[in-house]
Amino acid sequence: MYWLEEKMSCHKLPVAASLASSIQLNDGVSMPLFGLGVYLAGAGDATENAVLSALNAGYRMIDTAQFYGNEAEVYDAIRKSDVSREDVFVVTKLMWTNHGYDATVAAITDSLSKMKTDSVDMVLIHSPSGGKNVETYQALLDLKAKGHIRSVGVSNFGIQHLEGLKAAGLPAPSLNQIELHPFMRKADIVQYCRNNDIAVMGYSPLARCKKNDDPDLIKIAESHGKSIAQVMIRWSVQMGFITIPKSSKPERIKSNAEVFDFELSEEEMDTLNQKPEGFTILSSNPTASAWVP
Repeated sequence: MYWLEEKMSCHKLPVAASLASSIQLNDGVSMPLFGLGVYLAGAGDATENAVLSALNAGYRMIDTAQFYGNEAEVYDAIRKSDVSREDVFVVTKLMWTNHGYDATVAAITDSLSKMKTDSVDMVLIHSPSGGKNVETYQALLDLKAKGHIRSVGVSNFGIQHLEGLKAAGLPAPSLNQIELHPFMRKADIVQYCRNNDIAVMGYSPLARCKKNDDPDLIKIAESHGKSIAQVMIRWSVQMGFITIPKSSKPERIKSNAEVFDFELSEEEMDTLNQKPEGFTILSSNPTASAWVP
């Protein structure tokens, strides 16, 4: 079983023990293993309040994107908080409509302007579907060399996309962010990334709560006195994934982080890792799309 294979090599995988836990990426940059996602948080006060709640709860990583339309609010919240900017790791993503060398440089320059900063911790190519991936990736690497980005990664990349970057003579991305939960485990992509020293970050760890009626999840949650959301997040933690549960409600943000005081048994992990795969929060699967250099 995949879980057993992972367990045998778990000494190589950093597993979050608290909100302070971090991972060193292949480019030497360190980032937290646990953070807040702000997709659908919207612009304005909703995002600011969510980020402030997360920082007050001990979160030290925020995941945003050009597509989310709230990069500025993320930075505004950090400035308003009592946490030093240097202690917060910010991830943003290049929108697929901004691919191409010049378009990428212009789009990231615009993002930095909105965030009122001259650099950001990490930029991911949000999806390979925008095409022109080689020149887009090269543009991000050049912006990194100029000090505007600390680490360059990708999102929604399948093995064929990662191999495409390699074939173009480009360095491996520091991270690949993909949909990950017990009903979408993508073991082939995860194993490829780990074999090639690419960190794995999972988005939608709660599967947007669409699987909260699963009998096994209900049973496991009841046995630990935890919520289904906490069990699903704990699964991500024990799988060694960087995870970014999303919420704009302060109480949920706090409870989503209360996953370090219990552990799922081997039997429980096996049960979750044998769930039928195929459920996705997306309308299509970008990791299965054709490679377009």
